[in-house]
Amino acid sequence: MPLTAADHDPMRRAIEASRQAVAAGNMPFGATLVAPDGRLLWTAQNNQLTSGDCTGHAELVLVRDARAALGAEALRGGTVYASGEPCAMCSGAMFWAGIRRVVFAASQDDIGAALGGDSLPIRSAQVYVGASPAVQVDGPLMGDEAIAVLREAAARLSP
Repeated sequence: MPLTAADHDPMRRAIEASRQAVAAGNMPFGATLVAPDGRLLWTAQNNQLTSGDCTGHAELVLVRDARAALGAEALRGGTVYASGEPCAMCSGAMFWAGIRRVVFAASQDDIGAALGGDSLPIRSAQVYVGASPAVQVDGPLMGDEAIAVLREAAARLSP
């Protein structure tokens, strides 16, 4: 599915959630969930540092919280907008939750360049190769805005 003007608002919200994650003392990642009919359903941010949970990535927080609050059906066929390209763990969680499209802002390469550190270099699209049903991966969208947040976070984290 090609990127359209309708993709910008939910991505803007995901990037804003990444800023909020940094302000809360977490890593700079946010995500939004949009229903197949285009309704914005949920926004989440990374909480792995403040929660002490290494799986507290924005996309996984989104899947857990949205499913608990809205029910499993709310995620089926939906789109997740992620400020950073989802890792393999998050990609798998979204697949099992029924998400069928993922749109990202900053690529994994962008994230690595801005933040450094550990890397699990499996692109989201690679995780979904052969998946049934298929998951569409689009991006980058608004990468410059997301990269700016990554760089701000890196500056805060550096000694």
